[in-house]
Amino acid sequence: MGRNKELNRALALTDGFRSLEDEVYISLVRTTWLLDTKVHQAYALGKLSPSQYNVLRILRGSGKPLSCSEISNRMVTRDSDLTRLLGGLESRGLVKRRRSSEDARRIENSISPKGTALMAKLDEPVGEAIRSQLEALGANRLNELSDLLEEVRKKAETSLS
Repeated sequence: MGRNKELNRALALTDGFRSLEDEVYISLVRTTWLLDTKVHQAYALGKLSPSQYNVLRILRGSGKPLSCSEISNRMVTRDSDLTRLLGGLESRGLVKRRRSSEDARRIENSISPKGTALMAKLDEPVGEAIRSQLEALGANRLNELSDLLEEVRKKAETSLS
């Protein structure tokens, strides 16, 4: 049945997984979905989707205006229509967009004061949603998990190139 009997039960698997790698992959996907559910509820307090929050997080942390491609390269998960997403954030007054004075083809995007205020309002609920789900592991196990995930991520990124 596999190592993770609880996962097998949750997914109603009678024969288990084809391999340990399949089991770990499905466990990662399921765990991510469960963690995201609570964090996405915190984003919703600001009426933001995960992608919108991601863009505002990037712009707030950049300290300078960024092009669409620069934002895309920094996103945790990619959004296929970043231009539309930025337009929506601009219409809500959360993002400012302007043509670059150096290159008229380049649109520079920056977080507005209203966007910065919204992100500050969400810092605690988002942080708490994350902390409450992971703090029980303790610092040593979280560091170990982070290291393991980094190894997997590096291998996955290499296979995409």
